[in-house]
Amino acid sequence: MTTQLHLHQTIRGNAISASLRQVFTQSDSCATNQLAAELWIERFLNHLNARLQDSLNSEPTEAKLWQMLADELGHALSGEIVAIALPMEADQADQADQFEIQHLAGSMVQLSPSICIARHAIELELGRTFELAALQNLRQLEWQNAWELCDRKTTYGWLVTVSSPISSTAIDPILIQLRDQCVSRAISQTVQVIRHGKKTEALIEQCQALKAQNQELSQISKLKSEFLANTSHEIRTPLSSILGFTHLLREQGYNPSNLRHQEYLKIILSSGQHLLALINDILDLSKIEANQLTLQQETIDVIEVCKLALKLVQEKANDKGLPLKLVVAPEITTIAADPLRLKQMLFNLLSNALKFTERGSVGLEVKAIDDFMHFIVWDTGTGISPEQQQLLFRPYTQLKNATPGEGTGLGLTLTQKLAELHGGWVRLDSELGVGSRFTIALPLTMPINTDPTSPPNQLCLSPTPHLPTPPLPHSPTPLNPTRSNHILLVEDNAHNARLIITYLCKLGYEVTWSKDSKEMWQSLKQSIPAVILMDIHLPEVNGLTLTQQLRSRKRYRSIPVIVQTAMAMKGDREKCLEAGAVDYVSKPIDLNALAQTVARYSQKR
Repeated sequence: MTTQLHLHQTIRGNAISASLRQVFTQSDSCATNQLAAELWIERFLNHLNARLQDSLNSEPTEAKLWQMLADELGHALSGEIVAIALPMEADQADQADQFEIQHLAGSMVQLSPSICIARHAIELELGRTFELAALQNLRQLEWQNAWELCDRKTTYGWLVTVSSPISSTAIDPILIQLRDQCVSRAISQTVQVIRHGKKTEALIEQCQALKAQNQELSQISKLKSEFLANTSHEIRTPLSSILGFTHLLREQGYNPSNLRHQEYLKIILSSGQHLLALINDILDLSKIEANQLTLQQETIDVIEVCKLALKLVQEKANDKGLPLKLVVAPEITTIAADPLRLKQMLFNLLSNALKFTERGSVGLEVKAIDDFMHFIVWDTGTGISPEQQQLLFRPYTQLKNATPGEGTGLGLTLTQKLAELHGGWVRLDSELGVGSRFTIALPLTMPINTDPTSPPNQLCLSPTPHLPTPPLPHSPTPLNPTRSNHILLVEDNAHNARLIITYLCKLGYEVTWSKDSKEMWQSLKQSIPAVILMDIHLPEVNGLTLTQQLRSRKRYRSIPVIVQTAMAMKGDREKCLEAGAVDYVSKPIDLNALAQTVARYSQKR
């Protein structure tokens, strides 16, 4: 009873800073010493665990936890120097499996030089390296001097100790066992906390990444919803004009001499152009994002393309009473670029400049700076705030002061991406209440790889107006196959067929119309045409299959087949040519281009 009371008093009186050796040797009784040491170890480990958990709650670094382990064991193993050796980086190590001392117990670092030498501290100093074999040898000593810092899957490093000179008397085996138990359990606790901290850190990073991704997805969803709303408005507005004025013409009876009817036709044509421009913008952005847009490089007359771009917006400028100005540096003549895309970029910027300018003027300036040609579109409009400038080139984004229903927020995005495809860039300089300057910089020599088999991507900004078509004529009597003006039209849409037949008949052609494959084969039995205009999307058998079938039959193999289709993505033209077509016309069909294509192949017959 007296012994137990003495033991409890001893334990309560010992501070955690007391060393394991001191606790173990404080009594003459071996059993008492062992019990005291075991209780002290439990108290020490509880103290260490409390510190580790407190640090874990404050989001510590891994290095901080290793240093804490070294410091606590430095106190526990008084008379020994404790260090943590961690793996060296692959580019720093002379060979694999090298470890560097990166943490040293704080009490050891602060020792005076004489005491450090006496305790052989020179053997453990920050920056010293160990090979794995040397550490493994230290672990196998009776008085163990190295412990692997590891769990079941990962080795983090090694804990290394160096003892001070001890008395010549034999070391008590129980003390060796208790010391090893204390160090091993302290390492296990620390590794567990570090592993838990890594998992927590990974979960926090994952949560942050998911949060950022959700915010981005939410923003994209919002932008796309706004885009769909704007696009719906853009589509419905011109459609309303087209349908409404067409209805008026039908009800009133069209009279070519009626100025009001001419105005109706002008509105219908303008609305159709707007719809086509909208669809082309969406398709162009999709092609760029899918890396499917090919530039058609040519040597361009700079002044001519600038004049054409200004001509496209002249009517809008006249409506607002704004003069358009063009200044081209004297040394500027030509540039290597895609003419259609350059015109498209200039048109987009000029249209925006006119949209946000009520007074003053809008202009285009061209000059060469270093290895780039700068196309500068300027205006004296409202200007753009720095906050909105950050959002300006994002897809589907429009300025807050934009007129509702004008544009879809794709023009500037397309302009920037098209400039980048040319190897250039777009820059904005703007001041509220003063105006804006958009600069397109294109390299004087365009470093692009052109694909000669790919057709130029068309943006029909001002298609030529045509007179209304008369009623659909009856299919003519079969003609002599040697006549070059006989065209076989394979088209399932009656309205498109009416348009093409009416136009080609006015040019002197005689057109036979077939709605599907069955009618086509019946027509071919009666007469061999000079050219076949083949639609792709047909009922039962599509146009590509029919073209392949024509090429497989000797009787029809020499008939030129011109494919007409609404497909407009990269590779569509190649598919048509591989099927056996001689040329490709995209919808909506440019009637002038169609006439030129038909003439080119029909004259060869």
